[in-house]
Amino acid sequence: MMNAVGPLLSVRDLKVHFPVRDGRNGVVKAVDGITFDVPAGRTIALVGESGCGKSTTAYGIIGLEPVTSGSILFEGREIAQLDRKARRALATEMQIVFQDPSAALNPKMTIGESIAEPLIVQGWRKRDWRKRVAELLDRVGLPAAYAERTPNALSGGQRQRVVIARALALSPKLLVLDEPVSALDVSIRSQILNLLMVLQKELGLAYLFISHDLSVVRHIADEVIVMYLGTVAERGETGVLFDHPCHPYTQALISAIPLPDPRAQRARERIILKGDLPSPFNPPVGCPFVSRCPIRIEPCDTMRPSLQSVPTGTEAACLVRAPAPLAGHAQTSTRAKILSA
Repeated sequence: MMNAVGPLLSVRDLKVHFPVRDGRNGVVKAVDGITFDVPAGRTIALVGESGCGKSTTAYGIIGLEPVTSGSILFEGREIAQLDRKARRALATEMQIVFQDPSAALNPKMTIGESIAEPLIVQGWRKRDWRKRVAELLDRVGLPAAYAERTPNALSGGQRQRVVIARALALSPKLLVLDEPVSALDVSIRSQILNLLMVLQKELGLAYLFISHDLSVVRHIADEVIVMYLGTVAERGETGVLFDHPCHPYTQALISAIPLPDPRAQRARERIILKGDLPSPFNPPVGCPFVSRCPIRIEPCDTMRPSLQSVPTGTEAACLVRAPAPLAGHAQTSTRAKILSA
């Protein structure tokens, strides 16, 4: 799935920190060193609890949040080094679809005007953008006559189709999808997910898919990146990660996914995490997950684990499950010091 020059999007050690403005010295480490690639034509999902940094990561990539440090390359070009003209051209290559389609559409504009907005900004003539709007409506499964309607005349699912059509207006290569179905009724979610999968196949799109709903992610993603407190806890191919999760945080998230079979649901052990997500203003010194981890060991309090390959086929940041960073610690004695949660 790689193109000739490597990944479509390459993110290296991305950090997005916000200064605290309430009199305290310090920063909120919303994203604290995340690295991943998005190959052309693939779907990479960022998942985790609210506050884990997944949306902030996406906003930093798309330019909606200032990046503190790190590297973001699109088709091999460092975004931070592009001039104004090149950045404007890049905006046609990357588009974002937000969670709430109602908030993303101007209620005073017609559907046609909303879809045409990026085309008008790029200097398209009216007769040309009207034709393009009709094409886009057809591609997302809406009649051309909807161009004359206003958003309040459409259902939530139809409005999200309009938002997707607008994102496709300039023929981008990458769509950032920030919880694109979480505001929709359950009966509509599968329709929008199927639409996204069809569009990806037809247009060769790459998706960066942001979600807290792992059942949705399993349906659409090729690779999953599990985030916790602005860092990567685990990542891997979707099927491998769901069937053989390694990190205790990933295991807890997957155990919470409802199963269609009530007997299987009752038989499965639910992993309940104790405590709340720590503050990104004052994160743990060692492993970000240490305060809630049921298998933590003594070094976890002071050592920050790096991502390591594990036998199950994923990469995990865990000193117990992927203990390669434990230089100087005897393997047997370290495992013997497991602490209770």
